[in-house]
Amino acid sequence: MYLVTSAAAAEPTTGVAGWAAHLVDVFGGPGAGLAIALENLFPPLPSEVILPMTGFAAGRGVISLFSALLWTTLGSVVGAAALYGIGRAVGRERMFALWARLPLVKVSDLERTEVWFRRHGTKAVLLGRMVPIFRSLISVPAGLERMRLPVFLSLTAVGSLGWNSVLVLAGYWLGERWDLVETYVGVVSKVVLVAAVTAVAAYVVVRLRGRGRGRGQGQGRHRDREHERERRARAERAR
Repeated sequence: MYLVTSAAAAEPTTGVAGWAAHLVDVFGGPGAGLAIALENLFPPLPSEVILPMTGFAAGRGVISLFSALLWTTLGSVVGAAALYGIGRAVGRERMFALWARLPLVKVSDLERTEVWFRRHGTKAVLLGRMVPIFRSLISVPAGLERMRLPVFLSLTAVGSLGWNSVLVLAGYWLGERWDLVETYVGVVSKVVLVAAVTAVAAYVVVRLRGRGRGRGQGQGRHRDREHERERRARAERAR
């Protein structure tokens, strides 16, 4: 079973697209599932390339559309379960101990995040599966907070099926122009990444300013104490 076309854009032989196409050609649906499982474990592997490529293969008859959706969703669940297991193995106590050693952060920040996840964790896991970059990372806090495994797997399966269906069907319908999906979804991924980096940078700036103000206030209190001691000493000498 091999993917054969005459159009260069339709027959990737290099990069992630070529790798994904080879897996699908050789292993069929399980090959697509393996590619997506690895994409979950290593977010730099772009699902916006692998999934449309799988849809294109389904359009060519290399695999069925049902097989494409089934195996890519199963691969998503397997990859997410591995990250969940890592988070669960690290555990809450180790995470707090590690967090306490990091510069520019407070344990209270992690505690607030923990409270937020307990309240909104199910929505975060479900909707997070449809957000580039975070679709992989959301599995780790779910493991840290020991979300019930059946709940986590169910939410991951539903969210992944939604994301995978959109990209696989786009590749299926676009045919040899499947690579257009990467262009548009890639823009969304970059926007999400820039937003995340900006949020982290803002957090660091706020922490540095707070630390500077705290240091200044401490120095001011120290000067006040010195002035008070000098005033008392002068009063004693005047007696």
